Amino acid sequence: MVKKPSLMRRLRRNKSGNATLLVALGMPALIGAAGFGIDMAQLYMWKRELQHSVDQAAMAGAWALAYDKKSTNYTTRAQQEFDANQKITSDFDSTPNVQLASYDGGVNNSVLVSASVTKSLPFSSFLTNKPLHMQAVAQATFADGATYKACLLALKKGSSGTFSIGGNATVNASCGLGALSCEAGAIEIGGSSSVTTDTIATCGTASVPTSLQSKTAENVTGLSDAFGGLPAPLLASNEESNAKQLDCKNNKKVSVTPGRYTGGWDVKCTLTMASGIYIIDGGVLDLTSNKGNVTGTGVMFVLRNGATVKLGGSGNANKDGGIDYSDADGASVTLSPMEASAFVDGPNDAYKDQYAGLLIYEDKKDYSNASGQDWKDLPELSGQVDHKINGNSRISMRGTMYLPRGNVTLNGNSATNSNCFQLWAYTLKINGSTNVTTTCSSNQTLVAGTSKGGVRLVG
Repeated sequence: MVKKPSLMRRLRRNKSGNATLLVALGMPALIGAAGFGIDMAQLYMWKRELQHSVDQAAMAGAWALAYDKKSTNYTTRAQQEFDANQKITSDFDSTPNVQLASYDGGVNNSVLVSASVTKSLPFSSFLTNKPLHMQAVAQATFADGATYKACLLALKKGSSGTFSIGGNATVNASCGLGALSCEAGAIEIGGSSSVTTDTIATCGTASVPTSLQSKTAENVTGLSDAFGGLPAPLLASNEESNAKQLDCKNNKKVSVTPGRYTGGWDVKCTLTMASGIYIIDGGVLDLTSNKGNVTGTGVMFVLRNGATVKLGGSGNANKDGGIDYSDADGASVTLSPMEASAFVDGPNDAYKDQYAGLLIYEDKKDYSNASGQDWKDLPELSGQVDHKINGNSRISMRGTMYLPRGNVTLNGNSATNSNCFQLWAYTLKINGSTNVTTTCSSNQTLVAGTSKGGVRLVG
């Protein structure tokens, strides 16, 4: 008689239900892993959208301050950009917290935005009996943009000391000082000089007294020569072809008309200029020995073929040797520029707005072998020339002197009276006992460049 295996032995040997048993034992872990994966995928989508939203909000707020550092609407711009990027979490996110923050040693130079989401998810809520909570933070730093104006500007690049003020010079130019050079010490103000100005801007650095440091902007990008591509004004064809020479001797009264003058001007008379364009073709525009008054209302000098300027000198002083503008016993130079209306319907109509206000324009082109070449195709003259304003000058000028090839020196006891004049030159040097005063308002002052604001996401 064969014995039958016991029930337990039969069950132990039976393998037909193993898979079911394993599935049953692993089901809680499988369901948990699936639930956890679904919840984490959902959480990842929330995190991604929320972080992107606060990033964009911080940058929007920072851009608002980059354009205007006094702006009060940066929080509104941040909120708008946050809302625009919210889709999945828009129904359960928090109102973003937008505030100014300090970054990398600065003070209130960044925008900090934080926001959170809170919501229950099936699996995690079942395990923790709590909703999920997640927060995102972003920080964007900003550098404000600005428009820089300068009535006294050095145009030379790639060199230090392109604009210097020293000695006992006095400069009153609230309309601004500037230098295009990106080198160290592009602007140097020292000695016993006294400078009053609202702004100083340079692509490089500036050595200035402590009192001017808060008004000085260094390493400014975007500064440029606004007249760099402006062609030389044209004369009527008969004025260009019929060259003149100035005959201006002692004790004479001379009236002159626009045109092209060769050999320079040696002004030793009482000179009255009719309105228009005067091309000084080579030589020196010399007003240093003037024994009478020079008067030109609505005029423009064009310096061609290396012509230079000299203003001032003892001939322009009062008889008592002083510089008292109320004293009428001495000679003076009184000049004002042409307005835009003077160029209408003429050969310079296309550039009437740029020419308006220019008193002296220095042409950089070489006409010696022009052969009918257009201005833009002419080669540029090599090297620079020197222009001087010296001595006891009595000068009343209104308008802009644009001298892109000129190293301009103002020294001795030279002085200018309180009109709006602007001087843009290759280099500028003001020293001695010079007294320079220009009264251009902000609306009258030339724009030397615009620096764009910058924004960077830093956290």
